[in-house]
Amino acid sequence: MEEFDYDKAIAALEALAAKVEDPSTGLGDIDAYVKEAARLTEQCRAYLRGVRAHIGESFEKA
Repeated sequence: MEEFDYDKAIAALEALAAKVEDPSTGLGDIDAYVKEAARLTEQCRAYLRGVRAHIGESFEKA
């Protein structure tokens, strides 16, 4: 499994937002983009929770 890249996920979310905001984007495409954005958002949240936990552990050991 590929390691999660937070920066790439944020860039992908920004690209999806631009596509959704484009007036020429069809409703069917918007639905797919929103679902993909939700998936990426959850991955970002999980990543940030992990970073927060790791930082907390580091402070507890210090």
